[in-house]
Amino acid sequence: MTRAPLQSRLRVAAVQFAVTEDAGDNLATCLRMVDEAADQGAQVVVLPEFCNHVSWYDDREHARRMAVTLEGPFVAALREKAGERRLHLMANCTLAREGGRVTGSNILIGPEGEVLAVSDKQVLMGSERDHLDPATERSTVVETPFGTVGLYSCMDGVINETPRMLAVEGAQLLLNSLNSFALDEASLHIPVRAVENKVWVVAANKVGPLVPERSIAAVAARVGVPADRLHGAGESQIVAPDGTIVAMGPRTGEAVVIADIDVRAADDKTRPDGTDVIASRRPELYAAIAAPPVGRVAAVGSPEISAVVICPVAATPQELTAMVSDAAAAGAELVVLPELAGVDVAQLQASVAGTEAVVVSSLLQDGAHVGVAVSSGGVLLSQPQLHVSARHGEAVTRLGQALEILALPWGRLAVVVGDDALYPETFRLAALQDADVVAVPFTTATRQDLDPLLLERAAENRLNLAVASWRGEHGAGMVVPLSSDFTLWAPGRGPFTGVISRPEPVIVEDVVTTAVLRPECAANRFVTKGTDLVDGRPWALAAPLVASG
Repeated sequence: MTRAPLQSRLRVAAVQFAVTEDAGDNLATCLRMVDEAADQGAQVVVLPEFCNHVSWYDDREHARRMAVTLEGPFVAALREKAGERRLHLMANCTLAREGGRVTGSNILIGPEGEVLAVSDKQVLMGSERDHLDPATERSTVVETPFGTVGLYSCMDGVINETPRMLAVEGAQLLLNSLNSFALDEASLHIPVRAVENKVWVVAANKVGPLVPERSIAAVAARVGVPADRLHGAGESQIVAPDGTIVAMGPRTGEAVVIADIDVRAADDKTRPDGTDVIASRRPELYAAIAAPPVGRVAAVGSPEISAVVICPVAATPQELTAMVSDAAAAGAELVVLPELAGVDVAQLQASVAGTEAVVVSSLLQDGAHVGVAVSSGGVLLSQPQLHVSARHGEAVTRLGQALEILALPWGRLAVVVGDDALYPETFRLAALQDADVVAVPFTTATRQDLDPLLLERAAENRLNLAVASWRGEHGAGMVVPLSSDFTLWAPGRGPFTGVISRPEPVIVEDVVTTAVLRPECAANRFVTKGTDLVDGRPWALAAPLVASG
C-alpha cells in the first residue's frame, strides 16, 4: 500500500471515566474529559465504551429509549467539541437504528466536526445480548491525515478476528473503547492485538460501576460477586507495535492517558529474522474461519494428562532422548522438544519405547519443516509448517497445505510448527477442529512471544498448550493448562477474581518442566452465557481474513 507522508509525531489520548443513568451528566463528563485531553495537546482522543449510558437496562425497550442517534443532541455536542478543539474523537454509544435495532457503535469524528465513520460492535458479551444487536456489516479502515485507523470495542478484542481484519486491511492505529471489569483486558487482550498485528493500539476503559447504583447490590448478590468487581477496571493504555505499553492509567479514578507516537512504526511488520508476519499469512488456508459454526463434534478429552516440555540452552541428541525417556518412564503422556532438536524419528521412537507417551519435535524433511508426533509404534502425525520463515532460508522450499489433528486416547492433539505459532489463524484452525491440546516446538525470538502472544492463543481458543523452545534471552517455553473454573457467573464457579479468560501459565524455569494439562476443559468455550469464544467469532464478516492478494 502506498501511503502519503505522515507526520512523525502524533499525540494520542485514552480517556477513562465513569458513567451513570443520567445522559446529561454523561455528556458533560465526555466534554470535560475531551477538554482535559485537548489541553494536554491530544490530537486523537478515545472515549470508553457506552459513554452515553451505563451498560445495564431493564429490557430492550429501555435500551432503545436511552440510545442516541447520529442526528441527535448527544452526538451533535461531541461533534461540536471535536470541531472546537480541532481533534479526532472516537466515542462509543448505543445507537438507535432502523427497524428497532440498537447497536453499540464507535463513532469517529473529525476535526471539522464531521462524522468520518461508524462501526458497530461485532461480538456481544453477556447481558449485551439481551439488549443490543450485533453488527451486520464489517468495520472498514479510515484514511486520515495521520494514518490509517481501525475501530473496535471491548469484546471484539477478546478474540482476534475484528482487530486482525482491520490490520490486514492496512490499519496502522487501532482505537478500542471498553466497558470492562476484566483485569485481563489490560494484561493480555489489549496489548496482544498490538503485537500480533504490529500496530498501535489506543484503548480507553471505564471506571466506576458498570451497573446502575440502584441495582448493583442486587446484581452482585445474584451473580455471587462483590459489588466492586462490577466496576470498570480502568488501566486504559497506549501500546506500541512491538507490544510495549508506553502509557497506562490507574485501575480506579478518572485519567487522561497520553503519549506521543510515530504512526509510521506500524509499517514495519517484520520479525527479528526479517519475516513479514502480515505478508506471510496464508488466507487460502483459513476458509473455516469465515464459515458458519458447526459446534463441537469430537468427544470430550480426558480430565488430566501429564505434559513435559524440554527446553535446554543446547543439548546433544543423546542428551535429549535420555530426557524424553526419563519423562516417558515417569508417566508423561506428552513430551515436547524444541523445534529442529536434531533428533531423528528412530531416536524419538526409541525414547518412548514401552510407554504410552507421545513425543513431539520437528525436523527438516524433503524441503519442508515438519513437526512430528511419535509414539513407540512410530510416526502418528507429520505436520509441515504452513507459513514461511525467513530464518529457514533455502532449507525450506515446501509449505504445508492444512493443519491436521491427531486423535489420541486422552484427546485431540494439534502440532503447531515453529513460526506457525505467530499467526492467530493457526490456532483458530486447531480450535475449529476441536483440538484439546496444542504442542508447539518453537524458538522464542522476542520477549512477547510467550506472553502475550502464545498465552492469548490458549485464552481465545480454550486450548491447552505445551510450548518448548531452546532457552535464550527471551525465555524458553511454557505449559498452559486450562482452568475448569470458567464461564462467568456459571453455577458452581469459584469466587470471581476479575479475570475472564486468561489462563495461568507454567513458565519454564528448568530444563525439564512437568505440568498437568486438562483436555476436557477445551470443550467449554463459553466465556459467559451465550458468548462462545470460538463459535461466537464474527465469521459472517470475516471475508478480509480469507481474501488473497
